[in-house]
Amino acid sequence: MSFAILAIATALPPCRITQDDAAVMAGTFGNVPPGRERSLPTLYRQTRIRTRGSVLLEPVPGNVPVQRFFPPATGPEDEGPTTAARMDRYQQDAGVLAVAAAREALTLAGVEAGRVTHLVTCSCTGFANPGVDLQIVADLGLPPSVARTHVGFMGCHGAFNSLRVAGAFAADPRSVVLVVAVELCSLHFQYGRRGDFVVANAIFADGAAALVAAKGHPHDGGWRVRRQWSSILPDSRAEMGWEIGDHGFRMTLSSRVATMLEGGIRGLVEEALATEGLVIADIGAWAVHPGGPRILDAIGAALDLSPDALVASQAVLADHGNMSSATILFILRDLLARTDADRCFAMAFGPGLTAEFALLDRAPPATAPSSGNEP
Repeated sequence: MSFAILAIATALPPCRITQDDAAVMAGTFGNVPPGRERSLPTLYRQTRIRTRGSVLLEPVPGNVPVQRFFPPATGPEDEGPTTAARMDRYQQDAGVLAVAAAREALTLAGVEAGRVTHLVTCSCTGFANPGVDLQIVADLGLPPSVARTHVGFMGCHGAFNSLRVAGAFAADPRSVVLVVAVELCSLHFQYGRRGDFVVANAIFADGAAALVAAKGHPHDGGWRVRRQWSSILPDSRAEMGWEIGDHGFRMTLSSRVATMLEGGIRGLVEEALATEGLVIADIGAWAVHPGGPRILDAIGAALDLSPDALVASQAVLADHGNMSSATILFILRDLLARTDADRCFAMAFGPGLTAEFALLDRAPPATAPSSGNEP
């Protein structure tokens, strides 16, 4: 299923907010338990996130951005805007980010929109039909015959599922595949008092990313997706969930997730690499989805990685927060552009508890053509 990555691009909402200001904002319009407002800044700082973007933010000259979508809670039973209202906002804003990322990816790849044969879209934070895929087709001028596939509601590892689909399409040498992941996580802020709601409110953000894929080996120094794997951790079904409620999508997140990953991930990674004749020491670059700081710490400890091995993942978390499925493409965009390594191992986790892996490698330099005069 090997295929070349021709380009990766990203897009962000126009407004961002610091984590300290986000904590203050959450205390004003969420149904926070009495006295909990004072502890929110500490919890938000512990995420190691500095800033996050949201389509809901509106600029205020010289001041902190504001939002008007979530009103202050009117009482302990208030759960905020309905799911229908949140989906209306998704339909309004998701396509804008998706189109921006897709347009830049095609430009970076040097691929004209008319050459795209397959479009794979990915999102777990909204539903609309006609949706993001048709907006991309219309705004970028993709052929009306483009084959469209949507990967929906898979969670933070959804980009890996999308790449697997892209790899199948790219097996045809005539194919050019455009993959677009867009997530508006901020639409699903929860007013409830549950601890996992408070944690989810503190880490998730909005963003989009796009990748252009084609069969064959990339140009010198370029990258390809060599192979992918998927594994469901045993006895983990209840540890993470993503449920559709009457007032948005609700994250179920157990405090045991990081511990379970630290205890089980090394064996899964070693088993995957062994199928390619590799070991952990053969991997020069690591792209790990930052579900949160504890996840990164757990993976680093389980794999005995050096302190700087997860710098790219940590930087994306700090600068953007957790943008669900789009996040890993942000990390790969930054990491693959600057690493000297010849191999990269990427991973993300989602409900199940499911681990998705991908092995990427770099194209070797082309050998000079023979002149025919060598001795």
